[in-house]
Amino acid sequence: MSSNYSHILLATDLLQEANAVSEKAKSLAGLYQARLSVIHVVESIPIYFGNELVLPETQEIERQLLDQANRKMAELCKEFAIPESQGHVEVGVTKLEIINFAEQNDVDLIVLGSHSRRGLEHLLGSTARAVVNSAECDVLAVRVPTK
Repeated sequence: MSSNYSHILLATDLLQEANAVSEKAKSLAGLYQARLSVIHVVESIPIYFGNELVLPETQEIERQLLDQANRKMAELCKEFAIPESQGHVEVGVTKLEIINFAEQNDVDLIVLGSHSRRGLEHLLGSTARAVVNSAECDVLAVRVPTK
């Protein structure tokens, strides 16, 4: 992989604790004069439970989660001076959506948060571990500070 990045993807959970990750991605984009995109994935709610159709309340919950994520994404883009058009909220399986976005948009560095846990088996969270193992581009896992 080249060390001159042209398109950096910040994968965020949109929580306040992730500001350190956002700051690192913004800093790297400035350093490399790279385009910075941001992605947040709302985990999809299954449509079927066994052979039964999803309840209308489930669809409403997903819509509310999307609305909330879109508002937070707009706030994050404004706070870090990222063009709102570079903020993306997707629905699906988080690790797959991040990897697919990166592949489809010629991303050459993914920046995401890693929560501190105990033991070597918990070095990275499951999403971070899946992205590190599956992405075709470089991945930077930034430790998310614990309070």
